[in-house]
Amino acid sequence: MATVVSTPYQNEERRFALRMALRLPIVVSGRSDDGAAWSEPTETDDISTAGALFHLNQKVSIGEKLYIRAHRPDGSPTEATATVVRLSPAIYGTARVGVQIAEPAENWTRLFVSWVADEQAAAPGES
Repeated sequence: MATVVSTPYQNEERRFALRMALRLPIVVSGRSDDGAAWSEPTETDDISTAGALFHLNQKVSIGEKLYIRAHRPDGSPTEATATVVRLSPAIYGTARVGVQIAEPAENWTRLFVSWVADEQAAAPGES
């Protein structure tokens, strides 16, 4: 049974996606206001079947489209387009950025499932 956690955000949509705390290296790319392309390596704070949360130095806006590259545990690359849905200040001038995967959603779901399976396989050997 899933646990429901209430938040102070009355207008925030309810999130039903499976979520996992995972420091996954990713590269986030986009375009600045003047049209210049940028790319920034970072890592996720968590990922879900529908998106991710990570820190960025680059300024982004709600609704902005970003391009995310990551790798599955076996090293195979995954790429997806995402939309910024949450922003909050973080340490040292970075922003915590929450994105929802736009397309191809099945690529991101496979990435999430592969990391969950990898974590589950590693768990029995841990002491």
